[in-house]
Parts: sequence; C-alpha cells; structure tokens
Amino acid sequence: MVPLIMAVALFMEQMDSTVIATALPEIALDLQTSPIALKLAMTSYLVALAIFIPVSGWIADRYGPKKVFMAAIAVFVASSVLCSAADSLGFFVVARFLQGMGGAMMTPVARLVLVRGTPRSKLVEAMAWLTIPALAGPLIGPPLGGFITTFASWEWIFLINLPIGIAGLLATWRYLPQMPALAPAPLDWTGFALAGGAAAGIVFGMSVVSLPALPLQYGFAAIATGVICAVAYVYHAKRAEKPILPLSLLSIPTLRASVAGGSFFRIGIGAVPFLLPLMLQLGYGLSAFDSGMITFIGALGAMSMKFAAARIFRQFGFRPVLIATGILSAASVAAIAAFPPSGYGAVGLYLVLLVSGFVRSLYFTGINALAYVDVPEQQTAQATALSAVAQQTSIAMGVAVAGAILEATLYFGTGELTAGSFNTAFILVAVIMTLGTLPMLRIDRDAGDEASGRLARRSETTA
Repeated sequence: MVPLIMAVALFMEQMDSTVIATALPEIALDLQTSPIALKLAMTSYLVALAIFIPVSGWIADRYGPKKVFMAAIAVFVASSVLCSAADSLGFFVVARFLQGMGGAMMTPVARLVLVRGTPRSKLVEAMAWLTIPALAGPLIGPPLGGFITTFASWEWIFLINLPIGIAGLLATWRYLPQMPALAPAPLDWTGFALAGGAAAGIVFGMSVVSLPALPLQYGFAAIATGVICAVAYVYHAKRAEKPILPLSLLSIPTLRASVAGGSFFRIGIGAVPFLLPLMLQLGYGLSAFDSGMITFIGALGAMSMKFAAARIFRQFGFRPVLIATGILSAASVAAIAAFPPSGYGAVGLYLVLLVSGFVRSLYFTGINALAYVDVPEQQTAQATALSAVAQQTSIAMGVAVAGAILEATLYFGTGELTAGSFNTAFILVAVIMTLGTLPMLRIDRDAGDEASGRLARRSETTA
C-alpha cells in the first residue's frame, strides 16, 4: 500500500510538470499574454524544484518524512488551485513556483520513505512503483493536456489535482507508518545557498536556452552562475563539518555509479519527450493530440515492467541488467527516427516505443534502487537529496542538448526541420545514453545482491 500511495502522488507531480505544455496557447490567450512569455511558468516550476530539493533531506530528518510528505501534497494541491484561478502572468508564475516547492519535497521524500520503510530484499519491487509515474507522467501529460484543453478548459488541468491530492492525503494519514524525526545537525545555510544556486542556475539556464522565454544571454549567464556556485559548493563541502549535500557519499561505489550512470542516461531520456512530439508534428504533420497518443505507447511499456522487474533483478543482479537495459534503451532511441508513423512504419514505431518504455523503466528501477544498497540508514536522506539534484539537473540538460542538436542541424542543413533532421538528434542522444553504462562496468558483479534478492536466491540454490 505504501509504494502505491507514493506512486500516485508522484504521478500527479510528474504529469503536472508536463501537462501544461500543450495548453500554453490557450492559457496565454486567457491571461492576455504570449505563449513565449508564459514559458516562464514552466521555468519557474523547474527552478523551485532545483532550489528546494537540496534541503529536502534535512527537512525530512528534522520534522519526520510522513509530516513533510503530507505537507508537500498540501502545498502542491493548494498551489494547483491557485494556478487555476490565475488571472495574470505574474500570478500564474508565482503559483507555479509554489507548485515546484511542493514537488521538490514530494519526490525525494517519497524515495526516503520507501528506503527507510522497505527491507533491502524488497527494495527493487518498491522502486518499480516509483519508476512508473516518473516515466509515464511525461508521456501521458501532453495528450491529457491537449484533451482537457480541447474538450473542457485549461483550468481543469490543475483542478484535477484537487481530488487526487485529497485522496493522497487521506491515504498517507491512514496507511503511511509514522517514522520518527531525527536530530540532524544545524542547517548548512551556506551549503544550501550554494547548492540551490548551482542547481537553480543550471536548470534555469538550460530551460531558457531550450525554451527561450527570455533572451539567450540570460540563459548563458545563469548557467555560468550555476557552474560557479557548484565549484564553490565543492570547495565548501570539503571543509564543512556537516554539509547539506555530503559529497563524501560519492565514495560509495554503488551510489557513485547510480548518480554518474543515471545522469548520462537521464540526459537522453530528458531529450526524448522533447524530440519525439516535434518529429511527429513538424516532420510528419500530425496533430498535437495524435502525436501524444503515439508517445503514450511508451507509457504502456513502462507500466508492464512493474510485473517483471523484481524477478529479472533477482535472477541476474544489478550489474548485467543495468548494462543490458542501458544498451537496449539507447538502441531503441536511435531506432525511433527510422520508422515513419504510417503504414508498416507505424507498426515498427509502436513496437520500438513499447520496448523502449519497458527497458527504460527497468533501467530506472535498478539505478534508483542501486543508489541505496550500501548507504547507511542514517544517511539515506542526504543520499536521496544528492541523487535528486543530479536527476533534476540532468533532465534539464537533456532538453537543452536536444534543442542544441536541432539548432545545429538547422544551421548546417537546409534551415528547415524535416523528418530527416531528427535522425542525427536521436542518434546523438542515444550515444550519450550509452555512456551511462560505463559506470556500471566498474561496480562488483555481486553489488546489491541483497537488495535484488539474488543473494537469497543463491542461498536457496546452495541449500
């Protein structure tokens, strides 16, 4: 029941972060602004995530994961209602920022609750529930946003969070076990400012570069500021007694492999939801709703993985499964552009997206669980925040990388995006994804066998 509660809440957050994309023109018209200016609302959401994720672990330790998770849901739902009531661009941007604050607490704290409340031998199965909303939400969001905007009104994009959130609060209060608050060291305010500045600068800059709502020089300046803050934080963390994000945790091989491998992989995964709808709409002339229904196929593959993940990791272990799924995921992304969405090509595209959703979901289930298999329980909150910062930054980089590749093809090509323009983008994104398998080669063959259940399986076989 606990993983299901976490999954429903995270699905609401993940879906809402993308559902707005297809409704931008209608919202802009109603708020009497331009769609380009309204992209600031998307950026403000991402910036809020980047700022408050680093402190999520400390807050969960200080006040208790259950209380923080319920407060995060309440903030997210209340700000969703504010979004629906917005009557100006400024109001809407602020409401989206508040939504991001709630989302910044929901995702890391949900992982923390699962890690602390789940036996290591059941960790893979529990993580499978969290992987589905993370992958299905961005795929379901655009077609759902298009459907609601077309047949109802854009306000319902946010109002549907109200009943879901209330149900989540009641289920959390009733079924989530009470986890005691800890006594963390005083908050590292300097580290919080530097870590938040680094993540926010990079995410904001990447968002401006890939979704230009402001002049590009603002984006590059933000990225430079983020990089400077990141370097300063590394210097600070080496000297602080209790840094907010202890980089010393990266000395744990499994956590280091999860962060490094997952970051490369997420750059590719962050690019696909950006590239695929563009290819279908600009390259093949499909409507936004029709392209959304095609991208939904990947969500079906992700959902089906839930029933096989624990068995696969129990049979083979983390290292071989992560290497195999990393390579297969990259190959499936490279293959997307080879199939036009008509005739026999459509059948091939559906199969590629279905397989891609399955293997990507399996990879993320494993990489998310691997992060915690060797982390001491008292440091799981910091490990969760550290992983979440890397995840959010790499996803933002994925969209920017995809946009940069398309801009390069325009500059060196005919100056117009066609179906063929996306071949290079998908192939280069796939190459970046394969880099995520390299850290897996450096971990032990039996790493995480207790969490995957493979250790128990070997014991049963020996007995």
